Amino acid sequence: MNLVKINFDRCKECGYCIKFCPKGCLSKGDKINKRGYYPPVYDATNCIACGSCARMCPDTVLTVYKDVDVQ
Repeated sequence: MNLVKINFDRCKECGYCIKFCPKGCLSKGDKINKRGYYPPVYDATNCIACGSCARMCPDTVLTVYKDVDVQ
């Protein structure tokens, strides 16, 4: 399983991760962080761990893990 971890409180809601995800695995969240922004939420269903989201993020909020054994 692939995994994208989001540092919730560092996000400033620029939307680049959502825009550049080729599989649409990220979408705008509905919970506000301590900075007053709405970080994205992640759906691993179609994630290919390409890393586009992490590369596009100007604040290194996302970390991508490929083939993680989640139990």
